[in-house]
Amino acid sequence: MGVLDIGSNTVHLLLVDAHHGAAPIPASKLKIPLRLAEHLTPGGDVDEAAVATLIDFIQRSQSLAEDMGAGEVMAFATSALREAGNGDRVLSRVREQTGLDIEVLSGEDESRMTFLAVRRWYGWSTGRLLVMDIGGGSLELAIGVDEEPDAAISVPLGAGRLTRAYLVSDPPTKQQVRELRRSVRAQIAEVAGRLRRFGEPRLAAGTSKTFRQLARIAGAAPSSEGIYVPRSLTLADVQATVTRLAGLETSQRALIPGVSEGRAGQLLAGAVVAEAAMELLEVPRLSICPWALREGVILQRMDLMQA
Repeated sequence: MGVLDIGSNTVHLLLVDAHHGAAPIPASKLKIPLRLAEHLTPGGDVDEAAVATLIDFIQRSQSLAEDMGAGEVMAFATSALREAGNGDRVLSRVREQTGLDIEVLSGEDESRMTFLAVRRWYGWSTGRLLVMDIGGGSLELAIGVDEEPDAAISVPLGAGRLTRAYLVSDPPTKQQVRELRRSVRAQIAEVAGRLRRFGEPRLAAGTSKTFRQLARIAGAAPSSEGIYVPRSLTLADVQATVTRLAGLETSQRALIPGVSEGRAGQLLAGAVVAEAAMELLEVPRLSICPWALREGVILQRMDLMQA
């Protein structure tokens, strides 16, 4: 089975061996840093170059999936295509040239399926679970005691979106960082009460690239040690990282072990979001989960096939 994730930063194909009741085992993957959100015209449409690159990547992904014997490829898109003015036309063109139907997920769906993946990873013994996921276009938050969260929220606080809106110089000015912090805290404060009313979580988890890189900066094990090594991130570490990153140029951040060159420019904004979310939701420590939205999509599909 394959899952094609068309995100704000990357387009990622993940091929897995999967069957109901078992963990999906990665078999192969392919990705490109397309950065769809940076390929918008003044009118808010995805430009022609990005559409052509996307179609080419999908065709290469289909060839790889066929070569690997994938029985099914599911494709989904998140905030970049969800918000693009010509999103429907892009989807139609992809369907015409590749035969692939792409499902555009709502922010709530992103949050809900990421929560499912994290719940399956940690299991029922964790009790009430709080999940945070910072993407390129949005922040997803969810809490609950079951596989279906009691609350699943999406806020337009993605690291890429905020970098383009607020951190316009390199390195950013102190005023730019202050304005970013003020806006982020105000938007998270508006939704924090909806999560806190369900009670204190027994486990809080962060997932996806931003949290993994922040944890690596703070001393967590590198990815080369495998997905089963426990990793965590404290609020104190995030606060220190925000201060550190704010004084560095993008090229200097990329030299920090664990920071990818492609994400270095937006990592400060991601760290500011992580700091605000952890402070306002009173989370002193996050466990870092290796599963996220792609795994959640696969797990949900396997569940539906067995229904």
